[in-house]
Amino acid sequence: MIWLEIIKLRCAGKGSALLNELLMSATQTRQSGLVDMKTYRHAALDTDLSVHLYWKSDRTEQNGSILGIRLAHSLKEFGLVDHSVWIEDKK
Repeated sequence: MIWLEIIKLRCAGKGSALLNELLMSATQTRQSGLVDMKTYRHAALDTDLSVHLYWKSDRTEQNGSILGIRLAHSLKEFGLVDHSVWIEDKK
């Protein structure tokens, strides 16, 4: 099964060096079933960030992976966080 975690962050201010360091260390993390991890910045708002974790596993973690939950929790220090899990639709 292929599934995706999306962690969106709306920063309270400009991104800090600590935020960049956190994201850099997260991208170097490898976990069983993790296929890829990408970060995106909003086209118009420098303070909006989205982290996408792509997974392939036998089952979906409905509340998110341990990595996703930890990352979402860590990002709360920088602003509002939304963490969601999506399953590939094979229609």
